[in-house]
Amino acid sequence: MKRIVVFASGSGTNAQNIIEYFQNSDFAEVTLVLSNKKNAKVLERAKNLNVPSISFTKEDFRDSDNVLIILKNEFPDLIVLAGFLWKFPESILNVFPNKIINIHPALLPKYGGKGMYGSHVHESIIKNKETETGITIHYVNENYDEGAVIFQKKVMLSERDSAVSVAEKVHQLEYEFFPKIIEEVLKK
Repeated sequence: MKRIVVFASGSGTNAQNIIEYFQNSDFAEVTLVLSNKKNAKVLERAKNLNVPSISFTKEDFRDSDNVLIILKNEFPDLIVLAGFLWKFPESILNVFPNKIINIHPALLPKYGGKGMYGSHVHESIIKNKETETGITIHYVNENYDEGAVIFQKKVMLSERDSAVSVAEKVHQLEYEFFPKIIEEVLKK
């Protein structure tokens, strides 16, 4: 059985979708959810779905090996960032090369980089009158949103779209494709 560890910072709808997708799988399962916010809704979602979860501090993540030790003890086949906003330290990247993936709510390389997450992305897309957007699933490296692209899916936009409607369209793509792409990456 393949082991997936999910990192999330907020509500955790993508994390919940991934957990539910693999719940009855004989191929893979989410074994742990980690969050950098002790009150993040994702921790409650994980608990409700009987998945262990741990919150950690910036010091645990960046200035010590505490999170790295947790990960090593979990033996993940894949680490999935589902709305996790911190840059990954090289100490973790070096131990898990090509085993950490992220989803971004735009078609990278557009609208990527530090500070480009959630509504910031969607508002920029509307401001720039883009005719399409989408999702990008990519490997994580030492820079925000610059790892090798695994998968992209587009959605068309109209002049009537708002940042809220763009977010909804992007979420639908995330929910439909992220678990399937995780499964494909694990089968490689």
